[in-house]
Formats: sequence, structure tokens, C-alpha cells
Amino acid sequence: MATIAAETEEDGQGARGGRGLRLSPSAISYLQATPLFVILGFFFLLPIAMIAVVSFWDYDFAGLYPDFLTMNYTDTLGSWVTWKTYLNTLKFTAIVWSLTLVIGFWVAYFLAFHIRKTSTQMILFLVCTVPFMTSNIIRMISWIPVLGRNGLVNSTLIEMGIIPQPIEWLLYSDFAVVLAMVHLYTLFMVTPIFNTLMRIDRSLFEAARDAGASGWQVLWNVVIPLAKPGMAIGTIFVVTLVMADFSTVQVMSGGQSASVALMMKNQMSLLQYPAAAANAVVLLAVVLLMVAAILRVVDIRKEL
Repeated sequence: MATIAAETEEDGQGARGGRGLRLSPSAISYLQATPLFVILGFFFLLPIAMIAVVSFWDYDFAGLYPDFLTMNYTDTLGSWVTWKTYLNTLKFTAIVWSLTLVIGFWVAYFLAFHIRKTSTQMILFLVCTVPFMTSNIIRMISWIPVLGRNGLVNSTLIEMGIIPQPIEWLLYSDFAVVLAMVHLYTLFMVTPIFNTLMRIDRSLFEAARDAGASGWQVLWNVVIPLAKPGMAIGTIFVVTLVMADFSTVQVMSGGQSASVALMMKNQMSLLQYPAAAANAVVLLAVVLLMVAAILRVVDIRKEL
């Protein structure tokens, strides 16, 4: 009996000890999220912090010198060239965003509401993704033989007698930059809008038609408001990609146009890393402000 009592007492103490080691649900949640915080901190926050630190360093043609100077920011924000470059980048962003939004919405609308079979929807959606199996550079350069002076478009128009001589502004111009960016980034607008449209309850359309709404009224008052979260997500994708694009601007403009990312690329090629880091911090702040403005207008949590 004494042995049994002792074992019972030990079991009770072990149970109390086990209960003492139990963690609260909030602590368990934090522990489960710790790996994600570590990965994001190492691969995302740490590089941004390093860029911010380097942006205050001094430099010359020989190397970098750790310091705390605001010279890089004053040179960046005090130059009219920088402001003009930012305005040019924002111009590209606004034009590409508006075109991709219109094209992406109607493509997603067609796939979601005019294609009845789910299998056909998926096949057509996969067809849209086929160009992404190749590099952005290859897809961008593929426009050169189409838009060039002796390219497909000019040759066809001349043979048809529509124009007497080749059109010069089709290639190595802002038009070529916008066209290539729309080609590259439209799918980033199609995908979230298509995902949002597929979640809309079709009974809402029947209710709107029973109430006497026309097709355009259903589109304007039902479809577009419910598609706003997808539009906002696509807008964030397109805006961030266009603001950070330098290869398209450099190749398709023939060096005749500029963007903030291209300016940073040129600074890095000249070993002006602190100046490029300061530009990167300013660009990040501008993009974050634009994303914050989008999130204030549209609540994308409905989509997530």
C-alpha cells in the first residue's frame, strides 16, 4: 500500500509538473510563427536595413567609407534630374497600370462569365501563362523585329500603302516601353481579378436582373465593386514591378528615356553604391506610400 501511495503521489507531482510546462495559446502561436519571422528578417528586413545603413556612407572612386552623412539624400532630392526621372517613372506607372487594368479586367471577365466549362477556363488561363515560360528579356526583345524600322508592322503598312515611309516612333521610344511593359505585366492583373470574379455569387446577377438592371448596370453596380479587391492586388503587383523595372526602359527606349531603377543601375555600374542606396530608400518609401494609399481605398482582406 505504501508503494502504491508513493507511486500515486509521484504521478500527481508529474502531472502538476506537466501542467506547469504548458504554454498559453498565444505563446504557441508566436512559436509557430517564429520560423517565418526568422526567414523574413534574414532575407527581407536585414537587406533593407543594410541598404539604409550604406545610404549614409561616404564614397569616392576608390571605395566606400562607413560614416553618417546625409549628402547622398540631399544630392538625390535636391537634383532636378532626380525629380524629372521620378516623374517619368510615375508616368510609365500610370499609363501601364491603366492599360493593364482595362485589359486584365476584360480578359478576366471573359474567362469568368463567358466560358461555362471549368476545364475550358483553366485551359485558356494556362494559355495566358505560356509566355511566362520564357524569360522577360526574350519576350521584351521579341518586339524589336516587330516594331523596328524594317519590322513586321512597318513593312505591312508600307506594302498596304497606308504609310509612305516607316514610322520611327514605334521602336526606341516611350511607346515601345509602355507596350513591352503592358505585355509583360498584364497577367499580374488578370490573375487576381479572375480569382475575385470566380468567387462572386451568380445569384446576385439574377437578383439584379429581376430588379430591372441592365447588363451595364449589373457590371457597374455588382461586378466592379465586388472585383475591387482583385483590382487592388493586381495594382500593387503592376505598380511595384513597373517602378522597379530598368531593363525594359533601357532596351525599348534605346537609352532615350530614364527611370529611377535605371538611374540606380547606372550609379551601381559607376561604383556609387551609397548614392544608389539612397535612391533605393527613397524609391521604397514612394512605393510604400502608393501601396498604403491603395490599401486605404480598397480592403484586400476580403480577397485574402
